[in-house]
Amino acid sequence: MDGTNHSRVSEFVFLGLTNSWEIQLPLFVFSFLFYVASMVGNLIIVLTVTLDDHLHSPMYFLLANLSVIDMLFCSITAPKMISDIFKKHKAITYCGCLTQIFFSHAVGGTEMVLLIAMAFDRYVAICKPLHYLTIMSPRTCLCFLVTSWIIGLIHSFVQLIFVVDLPFCGPNIFDSFYCDLPRLLRLACTDTHELQFMVTVNSGFISVGSFILLVISYIFILFTVWKHSSGGLSKALSTLSAHITVVVLFFGPLMFFYTWPSPTSHLDKYLAIFDAFITPFLNPVIYTFRNREMNVAMSRLYSRFMHYRKIS
Repeated sequence: MDGTNHSRVSEFVFLGLTNSWEIQLPLFVFSFLFYVASMVGNLIIVLTVTLDDHLHSPMYFLLANLSVIDMLFCSITAPKMISDIFKKHKAITYCGCLTQIFFSHAVGGTEMVLLIAMAFDRYVAICKPLHYLTIMSPRTCLCFLVTSWIIGLIHSFVQLIFVVDLPFCGPNIFDSFYCDLPRLLRLACTDTHELQFMVTVNSGFISVGSFILLVISYIFILFTVWKHSSGGLSKALSTLSAHITVVVLFFGPLMFFYTWPSPTSHLDKYLAIFDAFITPFLNPVIYTFRNREMNVAMSRLYSRFMHYRKIS
């Protein structure tokens, strides 16, 4: 259908998660508290790693950048969702929708690559401890970070470059609380089956491929530890359990979005809550707040802050 013969859609309307007032209030409280906790928790990690010299190591450098990405990721959709919960007309502009999709894929793709870098960091720390600081040099860590962002941005650009010129002239309803690419393509006034397949292959391959690569790397680490020292297996399991938990929570919903054969399922918008709220909140809890070295560093910073406050 020729999009030039139709008026262009200027906004899209979200149906949200629910219209029930009995559910909206608990949903608002839940979303607001988790969003604030995610932002505060991840910000504390970034400040602690930045200000404490004892944490200037490759592992904490990657963790701090993961926290920055989590703050960005949950801020893409969460504030809009929270502000829309009690609104009858939940709308977003056409440009706002494309912007939301672009940053979701860019930041999400960056986090995937960064999680792989963190798995490599754990492999070197556990399997090659004597060469750890040589292999995971500051230059290597910076290369990992830059590569993560480059891949994330390229992934997002490739997704949207074929979408910006699509005609949107009629349906503008999203049965969700955020803009996602598969639903957007189904609203276009033209045949988008090839584009939908491209998105499924692109995003699906990246998410599933990254997940499989991470699982294989963790299995290889555990096998290497067991082969050299059966006593160290429990310690390795304790270290990697946190990583595996975050990986499953992060990649699970993503793989469902882009590989499930029924893309109109209502389940996807509820699973999206994990990536929007739960995972960014759990990352600081799982990765760092249970870490003794991080707890000691936060105590030092708190004592330093209270000391400066007394002086002033």
